[in-house]
Amino acid sequence: MAHSRHYLMCRPDHFAVEYAINPWMDPSKGADAATAVRQWERLKETYEELGHRVSLIDPIDGLPDMVFAANGALVVGGRVYGARFATAERAAEGPAYLRWFTENGFAPVMEPTVTNEGEGDFLVLDEVVLAGTGFRTEIAAHQEAQEFLGRPVVTLRLVDPCYYHLDTALFPIDGRNVAYYPGAFSPGSRDVLRRMFPDAVIAGPDDAAVLGLNAVSDGHNVIVNVEAADLSLELKRRGLNVIPVDLSELRKAGGGPKCCTLEIRP
Repeated sequence: MAHSRHYLMCRPDHFAVEYAINPWMDPSKGADAATAVRQWERLKETYEELGHRVSLIDPIDGLPDMVFAANGALVVGGRVYGARFATAERAAEGPAYLRWFTENGFAPVMEPTVTNEGEGDFLVLDEVVLAGTGFRTEIAAHQEAQEFLGRPVVTLRLVDPCYYHLDTALFPIDGRNVAYYPGAFSPGSRDVLRRMFPDAVIAGPDDAAVLGLNAVSDGHNVIVNVEAADLSLELKRRGLNVIPVDLSELRKAGGGPKCCTLEIRP
């Protein structure tokens, strides 16, 4: 069943591929900023057409990846666990997002003591939080988030640098099930996922390679990259309403629908 959601987004007014901090990024090829804005605006409109609420944080010149709002924090039960970025290029985004939450009356708000990249590596289900590590977020952040949020946190290790955040390799379909690409995870983490989600949707390498797992679901509607054809067919077979979007320009920086979308859970 679909539920109305509250999302925080950042318009890509300053988006560019100016450096390479993941395998998707190639500054020599760059990206079309105007196209990126149009694609992002269509994503925002899609959420609003589905009845979701979208809040906006002002983009900051000099922070071309700030459009990827999911990395800015983790919000569960109104509690805000801030981000502390692994790379110098994005370091200023953490305080900017935390400042937005403070200025908009959220409390409690926690500034993290260890490296984590928000919902890039923390994905929330009804009873647990799945947490990625291996490239960006430290395991110590999993423990810190668990203590702050009072939710069990399950650690999953990522092993393929193309899937450097958990949200590039897995997304919650609803509060109890997920879709994921097994090749992104260590053998032990694959075993954990099989045990926890025996009915999961399993994505193949072709759909993973177009960031098909960087999707957003409200429990019924799934916003997914248009190129992820087989994944979309399987989601439809399971009774979900698949809404394809084109975020090809933002994918040049390693981002998709989920990367652009930070969920604010009251």
